[in-house]
Amino acid sequence: MDRLAGKVAAVTGGTLGIGKATVERMLEEGAAVGILDILDDEGKALVTELGAKGYKVDYWHCDVADEAQVKAAFDGVAERFGKLDVVVNNAGIAGANKPTDQLTEEEWDLVQDVNVKGVFFCTKHAIPHMRKAGSGSIINLSSIYGLVSAPDIPPYHASKGAVRLMTKTDAMTYAKERIRVNSVHPGFIWTPLVEKHLQSSGQDLEAAKQATADLHPVGHMGEPDDIAWGIVYLASDESKFVTGSELVIDGGYTAH
Repeated sequence: MDRLAGKVAAVTGGTLGIGKATVERMLEEGAAVGILDILDDEGKALVTELGAKGYKVDYWHCDVADEAQVKAAFDGVAERFGKLDVVVNNAGIAGANKPTDQLTEEEWDLVQDVNVKGVFFCTKHAIPHMRKAGSGSIINLSSIYGLVSAPDIPPYHASKGAVRLMTKTDAMTYAKERIRVNSVHPGFIWTPLVEKHLQSSGQDLEAAKQATADLHPVGHMGEPDDIAWGIVYLASDESKFVTGSELVIDGGYTAH
């Protein structure tokens, strides 16, 4: 229960799915956590729920595509809890599910703004706080689709490939400052984002769920906690020799 004792973390997209599970597991392991999201009602309700259990947690409104909001939120977390050790760049969207030749520029840019520029802004404004703390861990949520691809959602796949290589560049850049940067590559995890994506396919939802589950050798989709525990590891000192790495948690999807 103390794998993250004394650490302060900020989790973007922290109100739902993988983000919410990450917040909960980090709190259980002793961290103070800032939840960053644009879903204010859900964020405040989550803080009330978790705060009632005695955890150190607070909420900041933050659109990761807005640099000023990112800086203000990170500064707020550091001021509220005394420092910032860990950033989990989890906020992301799937975007339009169309072939490349049918996408608009606006549909493409929306995904890149959140999924790529958001990671850039968060990393940029985390680094000064981590330098001050003397070390840090940045954990970027990429995807199996940062490693392999599929014939759908081109903007999403491009964005997650970008996150994978941004991670490696920053890992090398900041290694000597004891700031580690790693990427996590989930398979299909049953979250609101995946549910919305499957609904956009035009198939019956239950049939789409089963077909997606069958893509994984283990025969089912993952749960948010499957990813959250990997993030806890990367946030902890257990992973002090791990940087620039890809933590693949995908039920065997990319082993094909």
